[in-house]
Amino acid sequence: MSRLTRRSLRCGIALLMAGSVSAAVAHEGHAPKANAEQLNAEAPFIRENAAAMETMMAGMDNKPTGDIDRDFVAMMSAHHQGAIDMAVTMLKYGHNVQLKRMAQEIIVEQQQEIAAMRLAIGDPLPPSVASPTQTPLATKP
Repeated sequence: MSRLTRRSLRCGIALLMAGSVSAAVAHEGHAPKANAEQLNAEAPFIRENAAAMETMMAGMDNKPTGDIDRDFVAMMSAHHQGAIDMAVTMLKYGHNVQLKRMAQEIIVEQQQEIAAMRLAIGDPLPPSVASPTQTPLATKP
């Protein structure tokens, strides 16, 4: 398994675990209570992250074509693009410098993985665009 694949797998597992832990803690009533102002400030992040998740899940729900390799690339590309979209949302709204740096790394690594998978099945690469690792800071209300 390549270094990038292992790292991607670790990042994905870490994100899933973080989400599960957060949900479990919140479910048990141990999450810090947010006031209305905090919830309102977080609403755009929650909306954009939910949209990224919905798009990712829809992209992964492909009908089998009979070509396992292409089916795999189609599903994984949607999965990786979902990670990119969520990382961009983190950059836009997050505050923790270490987490924002990790989000930047996720974006670059996931773009590289998508490109490598497309090349592996003989598909052309998408047009080159700048990595969205620098986003304007979200304005505070």
